[in-house]
Amino acid sequence: MGRAYPESVSLYAPHPSPFGSAPAGLGTLDARARDIFRRIVETYLETGEPVGSRTISRGGLALSPASIRNTMQDLTLAGLLASPHTSAGRVPTHAGLRLFVDGLLEVGDIGQDERREIDARLAAASGKHGGRNFEEALDAATNLLSGLAGGAGIVASPVRDAGVKHVEFVALGHDQALAVLVGDDGTVENRLMPLSAGVTPSTLSEASNFLNARLKGRPLAEARTEMSAELDAARRELDAAAARLVEDGLAAWSGGGERDRALIVRGRANLLQDAQAVEDLERVRVLFDDLEQKEQLIGLLDGVGAAQGVRIFIGAETRLFSLSGSAVIAAPYMTGRQRMLGAIGVIGPARLNYARVIPLVDYTARVLGRILDGQET
Repeated sequence: MGRAYPESVSLYAPHPSPFGSAPAGLGTLDARARDIFRRIVETYLETGEPVGSRTISRGGLALSPASIRNTMQDLTLAGLLASPHTSAGRVPTHAGLRLFVDGLLEVGDIGQDERREIDARLAAASGKHGGRNFEEALDAATNLLSGLAGGAGIVASPVRDAGVKHVEFVALGHDQALAVLVGDDGTVENRLMPLSAGVTPSTLSEASNFLNARLKGRPLAEARTEMSAELDAARRELDAAAARLVEDGLAAWSGGGERDRALIVRGRANLLQDAQAVEDLERVRVLFDDLEQKEQLIGLLDGVGAAQGVRIFIGAETRLFSLSGSAVIAAPYMTGRQRMLGAIGVIGPARLNYARVIPLVDYTARVLGRILDGQET
């Protein structure tokens, strides 16, 4: 059994409507109109096709197709339905989808198998290379959501303010090294780096010692800003190869600055699966362009944290996705003390399976927060 969507306060944070006075509210619909509207939206979300009166009448509704058509016309005039073609059925408008999501949607729960899969894959990813590797966990979480929910998984890396515990350069071959940064909070950030010719183990050790002496106990973003003025002195103090490693390492690690935060998007190919008509392909093309807007996407995800729950944006409710008509379902991942670390979500067409995706996003965000905060799942 699903649970009524408006009652799931801890799961979902309602989004204020941006549509002004045009669309009708649930309170203005009588029982017949509400039932027909719900059936139309549920059928559309399942099939992606315009829904006609005969389809609704065959669903067990004790009304004639003519009576259903009259009600559908009223719902269209109210701004909740639209007719994409003169001879086709109706599809919900973005305002209609918002009304359905806020007032009529029943949210299910994810199964035990999916819970176990999310727990296991995020725990395994975060434990790679020792410590809690937040990059591996974020990447695994977005891949998971993309695969389980459809659409594209998206996550913004957290703003990190923990101090640096240890840094080290580890040779992986004659031309590549792994730059490892361990934070006081237990997170591990790894970066693959090219090595110039002639770099020896002693060079790697020299660069590591130099950075440990200056970074330990300090937030990386703060230390890196101050150390930019020291790089000239570092070049004189270190040999050329070690100085280059120091400079490259500082540039590679994120450090928590807004400009340096990572945005991970996985599963773009899923967005093409249901794109059949030319107009659908054009919307996907526009969405692909939108997904390249890193700063705007991070800003959208950062805004999710204020709601303390799953947030949903449909079409024109967010300026970024107004042209593609896409939907975003996102939730913050937090520490045990309810400090927001970041947000994770799914982006897809407006007809996403909200009842399924909402609990998937919510559970993944909660597991991700516990793992990155060093708690047991």
